[in-house]
Amino acid sequence: MLFDRYSVLFVSLIAGFSVSLTACEGIERSLAPDPQLQTSPQTQTLVELPADFPKEIPVYPESQLQAVEQNGRKIRWTTADPINFVQSFYQKEFQANGWQIIDRPTDDSSNNLVARRNDLQVNLSIAPFNRTATQTPQPTASPNIEAVTELAIEYSRGTDSAATPQPGGSNFVGPVPSPDVGISAGANASTTSSNFNDLDSVPAQVRQYIEDLAALGVLTSNAASPKSDSAVAFEPNKTISRRSYARWLVTANNQIYANSPGKQIRLASPTAQPAFQDVPSSDRDFALIQGLAEAGLIPSPLSGNSTAVLFRPDAPLTRENLLLWKVPLDTRQALPNASVDSVKQTWGFQDAARIDPLALRAVLADFQNGEQANIRRAFGYTTLLQPKKTVTRAEAAATLWHFGYQGEGITAKEALTPKLQPSPAISPSATPESTP
Repeated sequence: MLFDRYSVLFVSLIAGFSVSLTACEGIERSLAPDPQLQTSPQTQTLVELPADFPKEIPVYPESQLQAVEQNGRKIRWTTADPINFVQSFYQKEFQANGWQIIDRPTDDSSNNLVARRNDLQVNLSIAPFNRTATQTPQPTASPNIEAVTELAIEYSRGTDSAATPQPGGSNFVGPVPSPDVGISAGANASTTSSNFNDLDSVPAQVRQYIEDLAALGVLTSNAASPKSDSAVAFEPNKTISRRSYARWLVTANNQIYANSPGKQIRLASPTAQPAFQDVPSSDRDFALIQGLAEAGLIPSPLSGNSTAVLFRPDAPLTRENLLLWKVPLDTRQALPNASVDSVKQTWGFQDAARIDPLALRAVLADFQNGEQANIRRAFGYTTLLQPKKTVTRAEAAATLWHFGYQGEGITAKEALTPKLQPSPAISPSATPESTP
């Protein structure tokens, strides 16, 4: 019995010792380095927002920073929120904080947004998040987030070359004059090729208008063509903004009347008191837009329109605005009094009552210009003006091809003639003989 008692005790000691060894091995394994961590890079750190990132650019709440590119000028985030949430947030933030929306999505397939505030321009792109198996995950503060949307912000300052529209760029739509330099023959004329590769969708006559104006230095491409170095895209059916048409209007007038200083539009001084609250002297087109206001060619407080305190430079141009700005440069005189009935009797427009009273006078004066009426040249025969309809780049160009009234005037083609013809050489025989 004693032997059995000692046997049981011995077995208990052996079992206890084995349990202790097992526990020690478990503790040792728990303290050992993770082999996965040993093989992974030890130098990875969280991506941080650059110290010089502009504080006025809104950052989407609950988004996770993913990458910093282009020397800190392009930042990428991801978020679990859908695209429409992100897009709505930025549109509201930009509008509430004094940003100008330069370009916004035109359809459901585009989620890009371009905004400007003073000298800062932001290009925002929003897309579904799609990480492929070959992409290396970026460490984030919250690696467990289930991202469904990626947003990228690329920004530039006014001193950066990217902030100023350049020929061939998507935002370049015409010569960008210096605020202290007037536009005259050859001044600030575009050197962009007039060999546009996308004019097949416009009528042949309108195509000629565009080519003549491009050769004169008024129009430029809207985007570089990937097919050829010499062929560029004009995008004739894209809507034109009020800013762009104002730029084309001044440039076309001053180029066509290059030899008539009295008919040119003078650019405003950079020290002039801004006529519009949304076109400060720092705006790249201030001299042009302010010059039109000071000449009384566009409604502003300077012309007695106390409610026209905003120019809305990046809003689409409408048909009635186009006529209101262009026709006075044809007539060079006070516009006639007009009524809805007089426009109905002349043009026969069924929607004459929808035309702004201020624009009615320009519409009637345009009818009195006969075959050179801007409406006929841009829109063809129509019994509907659709005054609130937006204007395309091709339609805008058609109105600028001719300046003049009732048989008097000049076309862009005629303005090109002296530039295209070489000066005749003077032969010795043609030199007058001196009289004794």
